[in-house]
Amino acid sequence: MKPYAQVAKTSATSKFVILLSVLALFVVLMLQTASISRHQALQTLQHKTEADLNRYIITVQQKMDRFKDLPKLLSTHPDLLSILPHPDSDEHKRRLNLFLEEVNEIIGASDTYLMNSEGLTVASSNWSMERSFIGGNFSFRPYFKDAVAGGAGSYFALGTTSQQRGYFFSYPIYSHDEVVGVIVVKIDLNDVEDHWNDPLQDILVTDNDDVIFISTRPDWKFRTLTPLSNADRRRVQQSLRYGDSPLTPLDITVREALDDHAELITMRVSRDNMPETEVRYLLMSQSMEQAGLNVSMLSNMKVVDQKVLAAMVQVAFIYIAVLLLIWVLRVRYRLKLQQQDFQLREHKALEESEARIRAIIDHTHAGLITLDEAGTVRYMNPTAKKLFGVTADDLKGQYISPLFSETARTLCWRYILAETTDSAELTIEADALTKERESFPVELTLGRMSVDGEKQFMMTIHDITDRKQYEQKLRDATEALECRVEERTKDLVQTNARLMDEMTQHRNTQNELIQTAKLAVLGQLSAGINHELNQPLTAIRNYADNGLAFLERGKIDTAQGNLKEISGLTERMAKIIHPLKEFSRKSTNCIEPVSLKQIRDGVMSVMYGRFEKDQVKVVWPSHIDHVWVMADRLRLEQVFVNLLTNALQAVVNQEEKRIFVEADSGQEMTHIFVKDTGPGVADPERVFEPFYTTKSSGQGIGLGLPISQRIIESFYGELSVRNNPQGGAAFRVSLPSATCLSSTRQAEDEENTLDS
Repeated sequence: MKPYAQVAKTSATSKFVILLSVLALFVVLMLQTASISRHQALQTLQHKTEADLNRYIITVQQKMDRFKDLPKLLSTHPDLLSILPHPDSDEHKRRLNLFLEEVNEIIGASDTYLMNSEGLTVASSNWSMERSFIGGNFSFRPYFKDAVAGGAGSYFALGTTSQQRGYFFSYPIYSHDEVVGVIVVKIDLNDVEDHWNDPLQDILVTDNDDVIFISTRPDWKFRTLTPLSNADRRRVQQSLRYGDSPLTPLDITVREALDDHAELITMRVSRDNMPETEVRYLLMSQSMEQAGLNVSMLSNMKVVDQKVLAAMVQVAFIYIAVLLLIWVLRVRYRLKLQQQDFQLREHKALEESEARIRAIIDHTHAGLITLDEAGTVRYMNPTAKKLFGVTADDLKGQYISPLFSETARTLCWRYILAETTDSAELTIEADALTKERESFPVELTLGRMSVDGEKQFMMTIHDITDRKQYEQKLRDATEALECRVEERTKDLVQTNARLMDEMTQHRNTQNELIQTAKLAVLGQLSAGINHELNQPLTAIRNYADNGLAFLERGKIDTAQGNLKEISGLTERMAKIIHPLKEFSRKSTNCIEPVSLKQIRDGVMSVMYGRFEKDQVKVVWPSHIDHVWVMADRLRLEQVFVNLLTNALQAVVNQEEKRIFVEADSGQEMTHIFVKDTGPGVADPERVFEPFYTTKSSGQGIGLGLPISQRIIESFYGELSVRNNPQGGAAFRVSLPSATCLSSTRQAEDEENTLDS
């Protein structure tokens, strides 16, 4: 047999080839369908277009035939000669104008007028209108020239007076075999455009120069089907046939000839103020030689495209339906084969399963006994025979009572004789008896089952002698372990008590270190405070001496003034000493909302003397009133005193002595930065180690920053340091915002309550 991977690869390749063949056949079928349907649809459209074109030409020809002989008929009227070449009287002229007006209304022409041999209009049907032709000279028109030459004339043009399109029929008027005038009938062909309402077809009527003068598309009028040469354009424009129209060609991009009278064109068009789009047309043309006109019809190829698409959709649907039918038949065939294979495998598996179950039953470590409805033994597996020490025929057809103790027999018979269909099993631990009546512990499970509609019972017996021995050993080990746990618990209680004492001592030591650090800072500040107190003390001594002198001299008012000054100086000294007392006193460890402005006021009251002495400027944030954190105010002041003291020592020997305090408030945490312009921190990773310092002797022992870090951590915050890229160190104090820690503490209190 082939390996599974090779078979799978061959199957996948075969499926790919089949799929590729189906797709290739589909593509070829679609291309063939498109070609055939396009050819048929194009032929159908061509026949329809040709029929519509002939119908339109017949309509135009019939209308022109109605009027072409009217000028010849009118030329025989005797009244026309009465005013040629010039009217005999105004009465004759008026009578002839009324006659032409009546004739024009009867025949349904646009205009009817009479010209003399020089082309001057002497009578007209529109004599009473503002656009009257009377007095106009049309000798330049070809229809006049043809009539003066002695023949009938016809011509299409844009009227120079009316600016209306019209077709002109003319005929000469003779007097003694001499042409003395020309009668002209002008008809309107606009109604031919209006009556054509097919949205997929457009009508074009052009002259011999391919200039369009009749069209169902107004924007195509007076344009050309083919580009005119410059000479032809000048000739047509000079004839004033179409007024001052520019005679631009239609925007035809592609031409594909089909036969002598038909071609496929692609043209850019725009409709209803929409952007230009390319539209394909079937263009068919036919000439009206007698009228000197060419009639063209453009049929939109959209109909052909729709028919091609419909044919392709139908063929694709049929193709897919056939494929689906083949696929369904193939699936049904495969399902039938799979069903037969499944039945064969199921039969084989059933036989194997029965053999496997028989082997399991025969070799299982549990004893199995089947009972009939009356409780007699039907079958015992080899393990059951070995447990009870009996043979196959010793108990077959007998009751199970000799195999168990009295208590187990009672429970088993109660279960067997119960009238119920409940499938619950009976599981008990009992004493079993061998053939020699020796007892051993077993776990017995008795359950109901149905075999071919017959009620039977299945009894499962497990020898639990070893388990009972293990349970006894486990009980002995448990008792010994409980004794050891009790002794170990006593030792742990004593150890825990010692640890609690050590933690209390550690906490007291930490508080003492914090207090010591505060006192050390006070010692460093003593020089500045001494300077601040010496000045008012000197002033008090001088005021006191002067007051005694004034009292001796009897100047009571002056002495009282000195006493008031002394009182003011003592109040000033009390304000200087009061912050130091609060700073040196132990904190209450109460975490509450604290404003950065309060911290600034407390810190600056302690350190302003040193800043003024060393000429160091501290820049605090402008929005300091809006920065609130959760902390203990006194201990937080100690942290900022330590940070500002370190910053002061870092910038005191620098050219730029500036310290910047910045704040960034967030919804959960607020970050406060203390930045200096000093040399920076030598080893940021060790700066928070106890007793680590790079200061000179007498400036510190290396406990300020470690204690400050522990203080900030006790506020659920963080103290960190880094060196600025621009120079100097930047300490960041991260503390919970005043709206955040209250919920955190509440959650911890609830957790501690639950732990309690």
